[in-house]
Amino acid sequence: MARPDKAAAVAELTDKFRSSNAAMLTEYRGLTVAQLKTLRRSLGENVSYAVVKNTLTKIAANEAGISTLDDLFAGPSAVAFVTGDPVEAAKSLRDFAKDNPALVIKGGVLDGKALSADEIKKLADLESREVLLAKLAGAMKAKQSQAAALFQALPSKFVRTAEALRAKIEDEQGGAGTPAPAEAAE
Repeated sequence: MARPDKAAAVAELTDKFRSSNAAMLTEYRGLTVAQLKTLRRSLGENVSYAVVKNTLTKIAANEAGISTLDDLFAGPSAVAFVTGDPVEAAKSLRDFAKDNPALVIKGGVLDGKALSADEIKKLADLESREVLLAKLAGAMKAKQSQAAALFQALPSKFVRTAEALRAKIEDEQGGAGTPAPAEAAE
């Protein structure tokens, strides 16, 4: 690896591995240049999709501290480096692979943890971060209103119980109850 162009390519790939949240390795054999261009557009601006050389990418991944992808570097490979939401990138890859069976998702890495192709497909089945946050906020709001109803119910239940107890005592005393305040003053 004495050639400077190869050293520069390894350095660039190492930086991409280090700066990305996730990297998803695919095999693109059989896809046309136009299809690859369409795939790049569908991945969005937070994902860079690059056709790579296996040997250089393997070296770059190892330099970045990722050795779990070593077995996947076989055949024509391309890597999707994700700097945004990995769920959206996984969905885009899955959807493109459904329409174009020549694209094969081999595996990847998410925050340093290895992902198999099946795990990437499961990741794609998740809802986006925004939807999950909205659901969490809705659940928290519902819990707050339930708590408020509970806190409001306790005093009103106490008042109803006290009133029922007063009525029961009054009935037991034969309806005479307590003397009127005017009589007590005399």
